[in-house]
Amino acid sequence: MSQKVLLTSKEVNIILHRLACQLIENHLDFSNSVLIGIQPRGVSLAQRLKTILESDYKVNNIPLGFLDITFFRDDFRRGEQLEANKTHIDFLVEDKKVVFIDDVLFTGRSIRAALTAIQSFGRPAEIELLVLIDRRFSRHLPIQPDYRGRQVDVIDDETVKVCWKEKDGEDAVYLT
Repeated sequence: MSQKVLLTSKEVNIILHRLACQLIENHLDFSNSVLIGIQPRGVSLAQRLKTILESDYKVNNIPLGFLDITFFRDDFRRGEQLEANKTHIDFLVEDKKVVFIDDVLFTGRSIRAALTAIQSFGRPAEIELLVLIDRRFSRHLPIQPDYRGRQVDVIDDETVKVCWKEKDGEDAVYLT
């Protein structure tokens, strides 16, 4: 299977810093905002963004949580075997500005599931979506990101693979 490089390590780093700056522009000190990585693949991106915000831009005390959407997915009802992850949200989302973070926006179904799942934790004042990769022409639902790293045009049978240094040994994005 051939791979095409969509983003190199340097490009990923530049995009992460741009996304962090956009978050600062819209949330300033994050006193009323929270970051929530969507399990499993949004977690690494959320952790990396929080680290950049704290170390490079001196924004402290940013609440970070992880949301498992497994049992809120519409393909769960189809009888497919799915493996659940852990939800870790140890703060209130009631009346907060929530930023959902995921690596790739494809059909929008994961985000729909996240919108349903977050209701178990309260009613946010606002929900935004940040993604590293937006697969523009693949949407099944009318969901669009507020923050996007890169928008790509991908044929449905192609896969976007996001690699993180901490898990995969490199920061890169491939099209397979």
